[in-house]
Amino acid sequence: MERLLIFALVGLAAQAVDGSLGMAYGVTSSTLLVATGVAPASVHLAEVGTTLASGVSHWRLGNVDWKVVAKIAIPGGIGAFTGATVLSDLSTESATPWVAGLLLVLGVYIVARFVFGKPPVFIPGRRPGLGLLAPLGLFGGFIDATGGGGWGPVTTPTLISSGTLHPRKVIGSVSTAEFVTTVSASVGFLVGLAGEALDWRIIGGLLVGGVIAAPFAAYLVKHLSLPILGGLVGSIILVTNGRTLLRNFDAESAAAYGVLFAVAAVIVAIAVRKAGGEFGGAPTPEPAPESETANV
Repeated sequence: MERLLIFALVGLAAQAVDGSLGMAYGVTSSTLLVATGVAPASVHLAEVGTTLASGVSHWRLGNVDWKVVAKIAIPGGIGAFTGATVLSDLSTESATPWVAGLLLVLGVYIVARFVFGKPPVFIPGRRPGLGLLAPLGLFGGFIDATGGGGWGPVTTPTLISSGTLHPRKVIGSVSTAEFVTTVSASVGFLVGLAGEALDWRIIGGLLVGGVIAAPFAAYLVKHLSLPILGGLVGSIILVTNGRTLLRNFDAESAAAYGVLFAVAAVIVAIAVRKAGGEFGGAPTPEPAPESETANV
């Protein structure tokens, strides 16, 4: 029972971060579970339930653009299944620093644009097109399955930095589409495991905690102001990918991590101040209803 409670708390914390920022369920849960040796399959199977709960919560609060979900989820599912079955034995470690470096640049851009720059104007009916969403979903799903996480860190900052969709809609749509990629990866892992035993206490605990946190996370996305949303997303991108680069180049130290977290804290503090001194600030006005045309 104590073990189940621990995993439930881990699932709650991981989903609270992932559901409110559109990324980092794998990063958060893996960081918290590093000492337990949890297999990626267990995390992905738990995510089937948590991503479903997250998607429903975002949908009920109006955070989802279903056209974006349709265009990114199907390629994401294909990439995830392929990565989990056919290519799971191939190492993606050589590409890790390059991907982390690219995401770090996107994080800096998001902070510069949404925290330090003027709030962007989102045009009604404008959304990212299939030319961006299909390859992005395919790559994000593949990285998520082969690297033990990466769907949100790849797709969320890329779509937010494109400026074609409100960050709230990006987070809600990415979180909803993740259900498809998670199911696909889970099926691939189960095929690859060929009957290997799974620890259902881990899966159940992560699932319970994640389902509890999902509505709260979706509520935060609905009510956070644009500077704070950009500041939180940007800072967690900087911290997670900075950590990846430090580990890859054997440069980990207390001082280096201290600088990373200090920079993130400053970014969030500036975002809060820009939003009006309150954590939520004034939520960004709801975009006008989106038309069926004007896709980009």
